Parts: sequence; structure tokens; C-alpha cells
Amino acid sequence: MKKIMLVCSGGMSTSLLVNIMNEEVKKYDEEIEIFASPEAEAQKMIEQVDVVLLGPQVFYIVSEFKEFARPFNIPIAVIDAIDYGRMDGEKVLKMGLQLINENRKETGKNE
Repeated sequence: MKKIMLVCSGGMSTSLLVNIMNEEVKKYDEEIEIFASPEAEAQKMIEQVDVVLLGPQVFYIVSEFKEFARPFNIPIAVIDAIDYGRMDGEKVLKMGLQLINENRKETGKNE
């Protein structure tokens, strides 16, 4: 199972993108869980996910999240503003999966 958490200020604006991404997941032959979380709650759940994607409106917390996630080897990235604005679930999903796969190769972690 691969878990992707999207983070924004209140967790609301990413909910639509999560729904679109979940439609894209149906094209994959693997278990992928995607959910949105408000910034204030996200750090509590960081150990439970494989990647954290920040909405472009909270790009300013990327350093803070990277520092917090470092001990858990969780990649953190900011979603491209154009992909986010277009609600391009396919591109954002591919980005998240690529980060997970690269991280698993680097850390030797399979699941």
C-alpha cells in the first residue's frame, strides 16, 4: 500500500484534487491511498504516509515539513501551481508515486 497525503491550510482545497486523483488510481494495479489534511493535523500523521505533497498555497512550510519528516525518511514536495490550479490529478499522482518509488530505492524500503 502506498499512502499519499496532500496538505493545505485547511484541508479543503485539496479535497477536490484528492477525489480526482482517486479516479486516476483506478488505472493502476496497486493499492494507493490518498487523503487531504490541514497543515495543523498533518505532522501528527506523517509517520503513516509514504509522501507528503503540499499545496502551492502553503509552499512556505516546505522547509519545516522536510525537517520534521527527515527522521522518518518521508519525502516532502510542493505541488506545481499549474497542475494544482488545473486540478491535474494524473500529474500530481504520478509525482507522488515517483517520489515514493525513488525514496524506497534510496532507503531499501519495499512497503
